[in-house]
Amino acid sequence: MNFENAVKKAKELVSKMTVEEKMSQLVFNSPAIERLGIKEYNWWNEAAHGVARAGIATVFPQAIGMAATFNPNLIYQVADAVSTEARAKYNKSVEFNDYDIYKGLTFWTPNINIFRDPRWGRGQETYGECPCLTSIMGVSYIKGLQGTGQYLKSAACAKHFAVHSGPENLRHSFDAQVSMKDLWETYLPAFEYAVNAGVIGIMGAYNRTNGEPCCAHNYLMEHVLKEKWGFNGYFVSDCGAIADISEHHHFVETMKEAAAIALQKGCNLNCGEAYAHLIDAYEEDLITEDDIDASVERLYTVRALLGEFEKERPYLDIPYSKLDCEEHKRLNYETAKQSLVLLKNENEFLPIADGQYKRIAVIGPNANSTVALEGNYNGRASEYITVAEGMRRTFNESKISVANGSLIWKEKMGDGSGFTNLRSEGLAAASEADLTVLCLGLDRNIEGEELNFENEFAAGGDRKLTSLPQTQIRLAEAICDICKNLVVVVLSGSSVDLGNKINSHAKAIIQGWYPGALGGLAVAEMLNGKFSPSGRLPITFYKQENFLPETTNYSMKGRTYRYIEEEPLFPFGFGLGFSKIEYANLNVLSTDAKTVKIRVDIINKGKFETIEKVQVYTKISDSRTITPNYQLCSVQAVTLKPFKKVSTEIEIDSYWLKAVLETGERVEADGSIWLFVGGHQPDSLSCQLTGTKCLKISLK
Repeated sequence: MNFENAVKKAKELVSKMTVEEKMSQLVFNSPAIERLGIKEYNWWNEAAHGVARAGIATVFPQAIGMAATFNPNLIYQVADAVSTEARAKYNKSVEFNDYDIYKGLTFWTPNINIFRDPRWGRGQETYGECPCLTSIMGVSYIKGLQGTGQYLKSAACAKHFAVHSGPENLRHSFDAQVSMKDLWETYLPAFEYAVNAGVIGIMGAYNRTNGEPCCAHNYLMEHVLKEKWGFNGYFVSDCGAIADISEHHHFVETMKEAAAIALQKGCNLNCGEAYAHLIDAYEEDLITEDDIDASVERLYTVRALLGEFEKERPYLDIPYSKLDCEEHKRLNYETAKQSLVLLKNENEFLPIADGQYKRIAVIGPNANSTVALEGNYNGRASEYITVAEGMRRTFNESKISVANGSLIWKEKMGDGSGFTNLRSEGLAAASEADLTVLCLGLDRNIEGEELNFENEFAAGGDRKLTSLPQTQIRLAEAICDICKNLVVVVLSGSSVDLGNKINSHAKAIIQGWYPGALGGLAVAEMLNGKFSPSGRLPITFYKQENFLPETTNYSMKGRTYRYIEEEPLFPFGFGLGFSKIEYANLNVLSTDAKTVKIRVDIINKGKFETIEKVQVYTKISDSRTITPNYQLCSVQAVTLKPFKKVSTEIEIDSYWLKAVLETGERVEADGSIWLFVGGHQPDSLSCQLTGTKCLKISLK
């Protein structure tokens, strides 16, 4: 069904409703209108990295791990598989008359906020700190979810609009103050890309931005989203955000006023209960029936595009057996493989050959944890392979011992006598091993969305420190004292500085993120050299001593690879592999107002097949404004056979080759424009860590 026909169908249905029935449809759990044959529908569904909270589904790597693949085509395939499983679930839910929450097709994903601060607990749900990478990955996920058929396969929703990335414990009342330059250079590009890609939904954030609540924001919702970008989908509040307009932001006095102003500014759907007060707002002439009609028609246009009102719903041929099926498991495993980032490999310590070490200890709070595989906003897989289990399956010629050694952040298992720490257990296993694989990190119980606890390490889901919790540090440093051959695997949704002792003692360090249900097998087989690691960091890894502004400070000064002023621990875009890759013969093929096309040769000098993550950066100079250190402007995944060369063409959107002025205007630079092409960022630390340099060419 094309958009015009969907609008026509929506208007036809809405015209038959009473005003009370119309208002009833503006909440996420929309009731049935039986006299019109309209079934109830729940708009609240989640699918950040697989269909979530609705039973068995493929659990892909968390979004930050998908970003680390630097492979937009792969992420499109993931999203297509997710929407297939969504339709399979939906078909059966309708068959058995189940219209409950998390059973629908309108997914409130992807989260395309910018991970500007490593301490933000929900950064794991994003595609990292770079506006360009976030835009590219977000568009791939949106297109994969929504499909290319006559009807939407499922409906994506880009969130949280806009300027939202913590602090979690202040989000209901916080006012994010941002300059127009930072707004248009950093915080809005991914949303602009999403709208241009046809995303059907936008979710408003909890906070205020520059004084106005994001779910009733004149500039963001009316001027930017509708007038400037021409968005014609639906807008939904974050859950409870409309109530915040009066209760926490105190922007208006009453709930009916909050509901009225949100509706008038274009918030079509309320996740929460505030729109129950629309009846009062209507009766007191705070809103009109035309205001109500405009929102209901937008919502019913989406339902029509999904094919809900057709005599035979689309995608009925997708069977329930697609859930976590073998095909999707293979895709899940491939995604996990490409998400792993090798941060250190001293003297080519990896890969480890079969039988090279007779006794291997797998130790740490994330060694045998399924929670650390899942991340948050997750489904439940039919099978999990932890790192410990992956090591057993992969290194079956070795004796594998497993021990926790510590909890994630608690020093003790409990307060009673006898419930002491687990450190001696871990040390015992390490002391008798030829190789120790130490699995450290975090999980969703300590970093995540608005968690209701505080300790010395975290508060409300956000971290206070960029290090690990002290109980893990004590375990790891003690193991350094007794273990010569140490590999560290970090499972977390954000950057972690292990500290000087661990960083220097470990022979190899792997950042595994929250790698999905089969992530443990991917880790083990990478250690074994079954494949060469190809993940790249979608965020900067800061040193503990690096200066970071307060989390309430939304200025980009000193933040991310684009404006960092100190040397980081590991740079954005960095990651090692098992083969040496060289670049040669960089040429500009064409330039026009919209795109630049380049060609480059990539040579695999090693014996491992490699998926090289080609990165293109620009360095712009402009006399009118401060420009980023570097700006990613394109990525491409290229498969290289051992000792082979590939010549590849790369297209660059000219959007990223412009300067952003203090007014927010994106303009042609009045100075030089350089392009850098390679397997990493062109900064000095990346070149030092990889032993390679990027090619460079001038556009101006």
